[in-house]
Amino acid sequence: MLRITAVKHDDKGEIVAYKLSDGKIVSKEEGVRLASEGQIEGVRVGTSKKGEKYLRSLPDGNDDNNLDNLPEFQ
Repeated sequence: MLRITAVKHDDKGEIVAYKLSDGKIVSKEEGVRLASEGQIEGVRVGTSKKGEKYLRSLPDGNDDNNLDNLPEFQ
């Protein structure tokens, strides 16, 4: 099972890509697809007010592994 280990934000502060535990970098859309298929643990798919699908960390009482708190990759 894959985990998200790092994220990439755009200039508006929104996550646009994820780095997975196998080293692969995927787009936001690909991350949503993989999570929907149950291939990424620790996240669920949410829908924004604009109708956009995105990933959310599952609440576990640990803020360190929230997606916005993960390391940034270039």
